[in-house]
Amino acid sequence: MDLYCVMGNPVEHSRSPWIHARFAELTGETLNYGRRRVELGGFAEGLAAFRADPVGTARGCNVTVPFKFDARDAAQHVSERAALAEAVNTLSFRDDGMHGDNTDGVGLVNDIQRNAGVPIAGRDVLLIGAGGGASGVLGPVLAAGARRVVVANRTLAKAITLVQRHAALALEHHASIEAQELHTVDGNFDIVVNASASSLSGGAVPVAASVLKPGTLAIDMMYGPAAAGFLDWARAHRAVPRDGLGMLVEQAAEAFAIWRGVRPPAAQVLAELRALVDG
Repeated sequence: MDLYCVMGNPVEHSRSPWIHARFAELTGETLNYGRRRVELGGFAEGLAAFRADPVGTARGCNVTVPFKFDARDAAQHVSERAALAEAVNTLSFRDDGMHGDNTDGVGLVNDIQRNAGVPIAGRDVLLIGAGGGASGVLGPVLAAGARRVVVANRTLAKAITLVQRHAALALEHHASIEAQELHTVDGNFDIVVNASASSLSGGAVPVAASVLKPGTLAIDMMYGPAAAGFLDWARAHRAVPRDGLGMLVEQAAEAFAIWRGVRPPAAQVLAELRALVDG
């Protein structure tokens, strides 16, 4: 049996096993996909334990918070988009070593444009956070044609580093890109993406409501109860709230295609999962 999993901490809430099981069912692939909770500081050990699982042959894994930088360090080969992000959320175990990729960005872009029906080209985008999640999506957002992207983070230096790494890509796509502190974000935006850990930790929305305008698409990368506070905040200020469920399915579809060479029907699975979650 080919084995796959999602590794993270926390990971018990993850819908990834359901998503990949449904992908496999719809595409006729045979695999087993589970959850693996990894102790903080123990990513290498957790990865080794998964690869040594006697139940089957480990073929790859998804990596979620807070291990996306650890996964980058573990990979012997990385894709161009993962190298730019310096973060990996998809590992493939091959004969020539461990390959790392990052499907977060294409997942977010596909969800915004295909599922939410909002074009990114020519729009102003606020990206909240500068960690592994933000690192993975900044490049694809720029490549999708955003006019202006502001990366806002509690630690300004971290946001500056992320912006500088993407400066050449921004120039290539004629986009304005800048780093700002959370409490001094300038202006309002067409799209606001919360890639920070604020929702996961149960914290308050880390930016002022002035970043929103009526009709702003406000997306939290989290979903379920963790995203509720951000979505309520967006709704209260006449923005259009959206959780991270669509991004989750779309990035999973990209990972599935990398692993199995088959593109699963993401839109169908998202509709099914949304019905399941909403009850």
